[in-house]
Amino acid sequence: MQKIAISGKGGVGKSTLAAAIALLSARRNIKVLAIDADPDANLAAALGVPDNIQGSIVPISRQKALIEERTGAKVKQYGQIFKLNPEVSDIANSYATLHDGVALLVLGAVEQGGSGCACPENVLIRALIADLVLYKDDLVIMDMEAGVEHLGRATARAVDRMVVVMEPGQRSIDSCSRIVRMAGDIGMKHIQLVGNKIVTKNDEEFIRHAFPDIQFLGMIPYSEEIRASDRTGCSVLDGLDKRVVERFEMITNKLLDS
Repeated sequence: MQKIAISGKGGVGKSTLAAAIALLSARRNIKVLAIDADPDANLAAALGVPDNIQGSIVPISRQKALIEERTGAKVKQYGQIFKLNPEVSDIANSYATLHDGVALLVLGAVEQGGSGCACPENVLIRALIADLVLYKDDLVIMDMEAGVEHLGRATARAVDRMVVVMEPGQRSIDSCSRIVRMAGDIGMKHIQLVGNKIVTKNDEEFIRHAFPDIQFLGMIPYSEEIRASDRTGCSVLDGLDKRVVERFEMITNKLLDS
């Protein structure tokens, strides 16, 4: 099955798109693993995971006992020798939260030394992502931070496509340009775009004009129902206008059928 990374500037709707694709794919009886790799984790909410279950999810980066067992090093201690290729093949099955047919794995943020630090937490997370992308048979959907820091070059080449979400604003376009450039630098060949929060034809033309040579998978209209779902605890698909659901379905079909 495909491995899909979804990125974009914070607030543009990455988690909304990732959740919609995951839920629609699960309705096809496809085995879906959704990975929340954004430090500002909110994929669980977008999937409609109940608050009490969300509160019980401990991100992998905070699983101290697991990190120390697999890497052989103590968390937040310097000058240690630890395993650079820890065993991670069982982590998804053991630590994922199942909801509406989607298995959700929350990675969390690595708090020390920056995203590129050679700390046990970061080593474990990067090894885990590599394992999921290279060896997992599920449809893997990764809700990324606004960049490609979690992906090494070998992992990036194994990702089937990077989908970058943007909204009709110059800062969003600038962020998208940086992500596209970084993705290309590490060898990601299949990069596609999705426009979100589209209100007028001018909005759509504005972002299409900025990226004339990259394929757009679709345009998602601005929706008050999506905003409301964040407040009510529903999934991003619950209560949506049919035309908006159809846009998500069209994007999902293009991804799965290509």
